[in-house]
Amino acid sequence: MTSTPTPLTPVDPARLQEVLDGRWAQVRRDAREQLGGAQYAPVYGESMAEARERVTALTQELARTGRVSLGFPREYGGADDAGGSVVSVEMLAFADLSLMVKAGVQWGLFGGAVHALGTKRQHDAYLPDIMSFALPGCFAMTETGHGSDVQQLRTTCSYDPATQTFDLHTPHQAARKDYIGNAAQDGRMAVVFAQLVTLGEGRGVHAFLVPIRDEQGDPLPGVTIGDDGPKAGLLGVDNGRLSFDHVTVPRDMLLDRYGQVAADGTYTSSIANETRRFFTMLGTLVRGRVSVGGSAGSATKVALEIAVRYGDTRRQFAAPGEDREVVINDYRVHQRKLLPALATTYALHFAQEELVSRMHDVLGAAEVDEAAQRELESRAAGLKVANTWHATRTIQLAREACGGAGYLAENRLPALKADTDVFTTFEGDNTVLLQLVAKGLLTGYRDAFGSLDGWGRAQFVAEQVRETVLERTAARGLIQRLVDAVPGRDDDVALTDRGWQLRTLEDREKHILDGAIKRLRKGAATPGARPFDVFNDVQDHVLEAAQAHIDRIVLEAFVAGIERTTDPAARALLSRVCDLYALSTIEAGKGWFLEHGRLTPTRAKAVTSTVNDLLGELRPHMRTLVDAFAVPEAWLNCAVLAEEPGRQQAMAEHDAALRAAGVEPQQAATATALQMAPAQ
Repeated sequence: MTSTPTPLTPVDPARLQEVLDGRWAQVRRDAREQLGGAQYAPVYGESMAEARERVTALTQELARTGRVSLGFPREYGGADDAGGSVVSVEMLAFADLSLMVKAGVQWGLFGGAVHALGTKRQHDAYLPDIMSFALPGCFAMTETGHGSDVQQLRTTCSYDPATQTFDLHTPHQAARKDYIGNAAQDGRMAVVFAQLVTLGEGRGVHAFLVPIRDEQGDPLPGVTIGDDGPKAGLLGVDNGRLSFDHVTVPRDMLLDRYGQVAADGTYTSSIANETRRFFTMLGTLVRGRVSVGGSAGSATKVALEIAVRYGDTRRQFAAPGEDREVVINDYRVHQRKLLPALATTYALHFAQEELVSRMHDVLGAAEVDEAAQRELESRAAGLKVANTWHATRTIQLAREACGGAGYLAENRLPALKADTDVFTTFEGDNTVLLQLVAKGLLTGYRDAFGSLDGWGRAQFVAEQVRETVLERTAARGLIQRLVDAVPGRDDDVALTDRGWQLRTLEDREKHILDGAIKRLRKGAATPGARPFDVFNDVQDHVLEAAQAHIDRIVLEAFVAGIERTTDPAARALLSRVCDLYALSTIEAGKGWFLEHGRLTPTRAKAVTSTVNDLLGELRPHMRTLVDAFAVPEAWLNCAVLAEEPGRQQAMAEHDAALRAAGVEPQQAATATALQMAPAQ
């Protein structure tokens, strides 16, 4: 069953922008006003050395604007605004992604670790110089042989009570710190993650402040620094390698908020359990993962703006008997590319906004709430996966949608592809992060094992997974009311009924998760079953559950965003975009829904028909939807967009010629589009 919606009226993009800018609208406005100049736009054709020099200079300039201080304490000139700091990084990602990453390393990872893991003594000593960029730094966690499995890092830092110093050592090449931003050229100090050993006992991974260069830029004794060299993208970021040959580290350079070593080597911590302590420490650094997801969303928006604007002026093919070629955005197949991607981008924007708000509130709480932190980590992991994979797909799609023009460096898209490709693996490999999301959905297992360590490490037994409990997003009451209001049988409900859409994705998530739980319980009950094998055998199933979970929470966040929209025309447009997101998601999973009897063949066909109807409805609003992103024109730095006025003038002249010949241009375009569109 379908319904006939009220026709959409034109919408002022500024009304949509107000909704998208959200809780940190002032941060976004300030970024556009203060940083919206061409100097922050990407530059094409640079050598690696030129890019690094330019981006370092821009980082110094950025420090002088004061915008980098939002997430730091007020007593050091900051604003205690964790959410604002993430939004500020998202805004930088509209401009130069190398600058965004370098800034994220300096003030998000390096400075953020000192802030989150250090104490006031260390804050007083280092935060002012970190904030001003007088002390460039690195975040040295990843090792060549241990990327995602941070708890098993091999670098050691052993305490000697006789000298009251630590001995930092890289035992073999696989323990070398690798892919470290700021290491190859600029960094003078690093936050190094290593296994703490004191009085002969391992205390787990801790973080240490370690100088790596002197004032002249030369490596300090025992520190070996290498350059990762040319990369696929992010040329302006000086990624490097660090290794340590018995480097002496003073006792007061341990970042000791969560674990202290006394002069005699005695270790104390307010968190007795090593695993819980480790994940509490990492949980305070979740801001980096949230920033990567949001920055991927910004890059996606830029790609879609370029593709949509190009498609509004680029013409291709004329139908037989017609003189006028068709604007490519009028082709249904082109709409099929761009509009569902645009709808997903809007959905992810609202999910990211909700995540940033949650992060801000959790990190700003007076006391650590472990349950809230675990939920935040899971949500951050899931949305980082969704945002970065969506960016990879959509930027490629936008490149193809712009044809040969999309392959030219001057049109930004090749740089966006190259710069964002690594987003799917840094700040957590996406497949590993999906596993974290999946384990967060398993009640009992989640409760028993807290922050969800490696797949096979826990002694898993059947009773530890009991039932499925779906965690709601912030709009709990609203979502439940919509789901409860769904009338009758599915076949009698309009496909655009919001409650039906929500219930459909919720039902899929619950069914997949229930199936995974049954398989886990069966495997765990098998005599002699190894815990690793139990999980490994159903890994594909639980990852599918995680993906279904992400789809559901993203839709719920979109619905909540619409609820906050006060302008009637903007609200109606967003509602239709939400329909497209929900139904294109269901359409993409049509095989599952048919296989499990959730859709009849007739209703499955109706889903596709309704999606096509929505594409036609939304076609006139494509430009409005990308204009609402409010990306400063100077940041786009796209030659084909700079040529827009000329192509528009040519279109106007062509239209005038048609009218002179007695043909109305819009009639010609409509007739051509209908003839060229594929059959539904």
